[in-house]
Amino acid sequence: MQDYASLYAQSVNDVESFWLDAAQQISWDTPPETGLDRSDAPFYRWFPDGRLNTCFNAVDRHVLAGRGDQNAIIYDSPITGAKSKMTFAELQQKTAKFAGMLSRLGVATRDRVIIYMPMIPEAIVAMLGCARLGAVHSVVFGGFAAAELAKRVDDATPKVIISASCGHEPNRVVEYKPLLDAAIDLARHKPSHCVIVQRDVVQATLVDGRDMEWHAAHEGAVEMAPISVHATDPLYILYTSGTTGQPKGVVRDNGGHAVALNWSMRHIYDVSPGDVYWAASDIGWVVGHSYITYAPLIYGCTSILFEGKPIGTPDAGVFWRVIAEHQVKVLFTAPTAFRAIKRADPDGKFLQQHDTSCLKYLFLAGERADPDTISWAERQLGVPVIDHWWQTETGWSICANPVGVEQLPVKLGSPSVAMPGYNIDILDSDGHVLPAGELGAISIKLPLPPSCLATIWGADQAFIDKYLSNFPGYYETGDAGYCDADGYLYIMARTDDVINVAGHRLSTGQLEEVLADHPDIAECAVIGVADQLKGQLPLGLICLYPSSQRKADDIIAEAIDLVRSRVGRVAALNQIIVVDRLPKTRSGKVLRGTVAKIADGTDWTMPATIDDPVILDEITAALKTIGYAGG
Repeated sequence: MQDYASLYAQSVNDVESFWLDAAQQISWDTPPETGLDRSDAPFYRWFPDGRLNTCFNAVDRHVLAGRGDQNAIIYDSPITGAKSKMTFAELQQKTAKFAGMLSRLGVATRDRVIIYMPMIPEAIVAMLGCARLGAVHSVVFGGFAAAELAKRVDDATPKVIISASCGHEPNRVVEYKPLLDAAIDLARHKPSHCVIVQRDVVQATLVDGRDMEWHAAHEGAVEMAPISVHATDPLYILYTSGTTGQPKGVVRDNGGHAVALNWSMRHIYDVSPGDVYWAASDIGWVVGHSYITYAPLIYGCTSILFEGKPIGTPDAGVFWRVIAEHQVKVLFTAPTAFRAIKRADPDGKFLQQHDTSCLKYLFLAGERADPDTISWAERQLGVPVIDHWWQTETGWSICANPVGVEQLPVKLGSPSVAMPGYNIDILDSDGHVLPAGELGAISIKLPLPPSCLATIWGADQAFIDKYLSNFPGYYETGDAGYCDADGYLYIMARTDDVINVAGHRLSTGQLEEVLADHPDIAECAVIGVADQLKGQLPLGLICLYPSSQRKADDIIAEAIDLVRSRVGRVAALNQIIVVDRLPKTRSGKVLRGTVAKIADGTDWTMPATIDDPVILDEITAALKTIGYAGG
């Protein structure tokens, strides 16, 4: 196998042949002869003359290869106590039946189906069943607010919605059906049918003539063979988290998506067919699409479907139990999960109760992985902890440490180097390329590699305006950072999280790294607040370890001194408040922008993706004690 440097050089110098070679590793009905169609730039299309079916690649080809008895999905729900396994042969039968059911309900290739479901096996069947038929699925996070779901119904105009009676959270049951009914009432577009999985704890009321129970809907349906589609046909629409106003649906194609995800499993995650792979995420997010449902199954791995939380279901040892019980080789989760585990069990006592020697790697993504969390995880698990960076829009890693090619030296705080096809520059506000070490806008030269978004659903101009207009010839990631002399990228903040203190551009991520090093601080966030004299000033929010016995004022004073000693007085971090918890989205991202608006007393709206709205009331009260938020 090539080393990383030669592999990457080939991917940017001979981009089409690189990805045509990679395309040979999946199954095609009509193999592509053209790698990239540049005729309608900036709407580049991969493998335009190829035809395939994504469900066939994820399911049927493994059955045909004699591996039908291998587990495809292992379902583990520590909340309900339910566990089950589904082989590739069983998954083939279930997706074929589901596709037949959809067809009987009038769904055809390119029609849309919204999936609004909890983390249960039927959700995976629904996604793959849509792909089998060539229908376009749009998964909406289960329990999403009715008004936000209604926007997605109007934008995607689904013929059918697949849902369930309820979802389980650690301390509550969320009834989905009333939310779904309210969303349909609000939406201008009305689906023809809703198919509902009735879970034992809640039986939803069905609307006559529109709603069907899952098993009843399947009765009499004919199993369907996979439908061949163009590589450039859409596989799914996924709405970006935190969207306000008109939702923006990222469009993923079939061909480029399958090729890139298949490539990533071997080269980035170092797995083999038959290995057990666990992405501890939710199917409502891009990680759940790429690395619960599609990539592991396309490559022939066994994928874990986990309905639980890193703590509280029942304790901070649940990850270790799942790894040991199911012999997980690779775990992929968000840094916030490990920060929660570290805060609840800093000495790793729960880990000592389980044999996790099967685990080879821990991968982190979804937000900045602070060095303190990475170091803690490495000490506890004794395996490489690999930070990597990607986005909903790209569908797979922009930067990573390609351990399946060669394990590059780890630099704490960096997700390592660009992956094949991603030609990254750091740009200033005028679009000039900045030298190594200088903070700027992280941007990727066009064309983007396979699996990246083709456009925004129904809004080609919005795709150009949002991602391509600021820096012609580049995709603007919206993240700020810098590259070092070795080509390692450092993601320091979202572009709008870079604060300007009296003309000095400061990264909130840099300040958070320093705060996280304090031994009493379990989690932290830094925001920029308005200041008449300096333009902006940083404000810190910290969560302490429950075991900490020291006075909060002493910890705050030490934390401020720590920032002064490491960053300098130019940082001007003079105010820190202690809070019980940080406001986050359901995927674990801290809502820094919302907190900054609250602190400044400007108008703000409740984020649709917030995990617990009550937290913002707590944050507002804490901000008022130091004179912000109208205090």
